[in-house]
Amino acid sequence: MDRRSFLLAAAAAPFALRVPGPLAYVTADLQAHVAVVDLEHGVVLHRIATHPDPRSVERVGSSALVAHTVSGYLSVLRAGGVRHVVDGMTEPRYTAAAADGRHAYVTDSGEPQLVTVDAERGAIVGRVQLKLWPRHLARHGDAVVVALGTASPELAIVHGRDVHYRRAPFAVHDVGFDPHGRLWLTSGDAKQIWVAGRTLPAGSPPQHVTFLNGRAYVTSGVDGTLRTHSLDGRRLQEQRVPVGSYNVQFGAGRVFTPSLNEGTLVVVGGPTVRVARSSHDAAPV
Repeated sequence: MDRRSFLLAAAAAPFALRVPGPLAYVTADLQAHVAVVDLEHGVVLHRIATHPDPRSVERVGSSALVAHTVSGYLSVLRAGGVRHVVDGMTEPRYTAAAADGRHAYVTDSGEPQLVTVDAERGAIVGRVQLKLWPRHLARHGDAVVVALGTASPELAIVHGRDVHYRRAPFAVHDVGFDPHGRLWLTSGDAKQIWVAGRTLPAGSPPQHVTFLNGRAYVTSGVDGTLRTHSLDGRRLQEQRVPVGSYNVQFGAGRVFTPSLNEGTLVVVGGPTVRVARSSHDAAPV
């Protein structure tokens, strides 16, 4: 081998031997696909073609459910491709995995209903009627808490087929349960969040929340900020993220937020990846 060939081979070796890090699905809303992103190295590995308008994505066991709100379809991703396309909803919005890792709860804001889907079979197996159009939701145990709209005056508490309604402390946008099972609420029309019975200051609405390693992470897509809180609500720090970084998720020991405006995925403590023209949501593979 001559010197030039040796140097070229040596330069290429780190890339050839590099093992992909943890992966995330990231929706490309305007381009009808879902990107698979390496969260450690900050690269798009490949893209999965889907129906138009892929918005939310949520991991359910070994699958991920992608909601296509405009067309009414739900794509089930598995093993790097679309395994099922589920019809029968009007405006699917967001998904929460059931405890069994097979079933999922999907809000359908067009009916309005909470729909139960078997991700293994790609089939709808249950529906619960709600009185207002649902959007964000969270599960704790056998209870599913649903925000009814973008600024919800009430919360729907669903146990199986039973539904109870509870007045919210303010107009709620996102809901989440922290690792201790405490409910966190974010506002759809004010600079507020709610935790453990207290209303606390926050960024511009709407905010979204997720949890990892004893911390809560709250985004304000309007402000372009991501705030970190202790689980008692104390604000610990704030970092800048691209404007339009609304939804926030965790997976594989990382927190990440995609941007509707910039099409980026920010990995907290890691890279920022340009994924598409617009990215609505992300979830671990």
